[in-house]
Parts: sequence; C-alpha cells; structure tokens
Amino acid sequence: MSDVDWEKEGLLDGVEGEEREARVDLLEQLHDDGAELDELKQAVEEERLTLLPVERVIGGENKYTPQEIADKAGVELEVTQQQWQALGLPHVEPDDCRLGDRDLEAAKQLKAFIDAGLPAEGIIGVARVMGEGMSRTVDAVLNLAGQAFLEEGITERDLGLRFAEAAKQLIPLMEEQLDYVFTLHMREGIRADVVTATERSTGRIPGSKDVSVCFADLVGFTKLGENLDPEDIGGVAGELAEMAQNVAKGPVRLVKTIGDAAMLVAEKEPEALVEAAIDLVQRADEAREGFPQLRAGVACGAALNRAGTGTGAR
Repeated sequence: MSDVDWEKEGLLDGVEGEEREARVDLLEQLHDDGAELDELKQAVEEERLTLLPVERVIGGENKYTPQEIADKAGVELEVTQQQWQALGLPHVEPDDCRLGDRDLEAAKQLKAFIDAGLPAEGIIGVARVMGEGMSRTVDAVLNLAGQAFLEEGITERDLGLRFAEAAKQLIPLMEEQLDYVFTLHMREGIRADVVTATERSTGRIPGSKDVSVCFADLVGFTKLGENLDPEDIGGVAGELAEMAQNVAKGPVRLVKTIGDAAMLVAEKEPEALVEAAIDLVQRADEAREGFPQLRAGVACGAALNRAGTGTGAR
C-alpha cells in the first residue's frame, strides 16, 4: 500500500464514489509497478490515466536520445529521423531521452539495409508505406478491442487493466500474423512475376511498366459526414473497403482504400480490371438502403511504382 496522499496531490479532484475508489486502486497499482508520481500527475492532467497501464506494457524504457541512437548505430541522425517520420511516429528532439533498446535495434537494422546497398531514400519510402499500413492496422485492432471492452459504467481502472492485459496477449499474436501476412504477400508478389525474365537478364528493373488503374469513390461522402456520427462514417468506409477487397481477384489487386475511395490495379490485363470496376459499382448499388452511390474510372498506360502504388498511368 502506497503512502502517497492522492487527494493532497490533486489526483482525485472531481472524482467521487465508485470512480474515486477505482482511481485510488489504479494509482496504487501503477505506483507499486514503478510509475513515478510526476508520471501519474501528467497522466491525470492529460486525461490518459486509463491508457497508462497499456503504455507501460508496450512503451519500453526511456534510455537513449535520438542522437545517441544514431551514434551507436552508426547512422546519420537526419536519416533516422526521416525514417521515424516516415513511419508516422511523433518528432523527438535530438537530446530528448525518449527511446529504448528496440529503437536502437531498429536503427542498427536500418544501418544494415544501407550497408547492403539499398538507397536511404528507397528505405524511407518503404517505411512510409509500412507506417501507413500499420497505422490502419492498429486503428482496426483498437476499434475491435474498444467494441469488446467498452461498456456503460466501466471504471477507468477496469478499462485500463483490460487494455493492458489484452496488449500482453495480442501483441505476440499480432507479431506472428504480421510476419505471416508479409511472407504471404512476398510469395504472391514473386509468383506474379514482378521481375520479368528480361529484367532479370539485364540485371535491372526499368522505371515503368504498363498497368491499368481503377479509382472508385463514393458520391457525396463529404456531405454525408455532416449528418452522420463518426462511427457511422467509419462503417461506410469499412463497407467500401470490404467490397473492394472482394472484387480484387486474379490479376486485380487492391492497392489501398482511403475513406471514401479505393484504388485497384492490374498488370497486363485491363479487361479484368474493368470487370472488377463494374462489379464494384454493382455491389455498391445493391448494398443496404442509404449506402452512397459509387463512381469508378479506369486508366491504362505506363506507370512508375512509388510508395507501393502505380502512378503516372495514362
């Protein structure tokens, strides 16, 4: 039992009854687990005390500054910062001690990629794609967890501890799934003959290739957002993503979805992409009542691959 007077420290202001008892219990558990008083005060002030248990599970120890990470890994500070930014991580000042051993290991892996001959610009481009995809993955997982754990009247203690326990169990499982998905897509990419026989014989990949690209977007989605709750807007976007995934078969693949739009591509087989676009529009027309109209267009021509998407088709 901690000897801290939580009320005197101002950490119980505005909290009464069962919520007060739950907060005291949560503060005691976090303090016993090593959380400093200043850390607890900051969490309460920022209204994220509920998140502190899970942050302590996945946050890691603050041991290094970005400059120290760069020096130990043998990478220029600017390159490491560009990679972190590309991954979608918040900016950390060079002398701010906010990083840990996993950050150092990642920087060493970045150095290994560079030493292997991969250009830093290309590595950062891959990091940008990974960051975008991982952000969406995490959002989906947290949304699922929120649906499972949130219930009316739940205390911040119970919610925080549930998320922390879920993180302990889910993170190892998700790591295995991410490894599986990466391997699966790498295998399918090779099977799709990304590098042709001619390209292998010349030892280089040309700057462009002939592709067909389809863009499909929902009509009036922005105006729709003015009249619906965020959850309902997310539901519409999720339905579109599911429809697009379902029509992406054979040579047609789904590159990305962004809210009210989806991008599909196909190499060498524009007919298949046109059929997929028609199928997608029909699925939207036959969806539930109130689902927005979908419009789609297809373009064919030479395109450059940038950040995992074909651009410049004409």
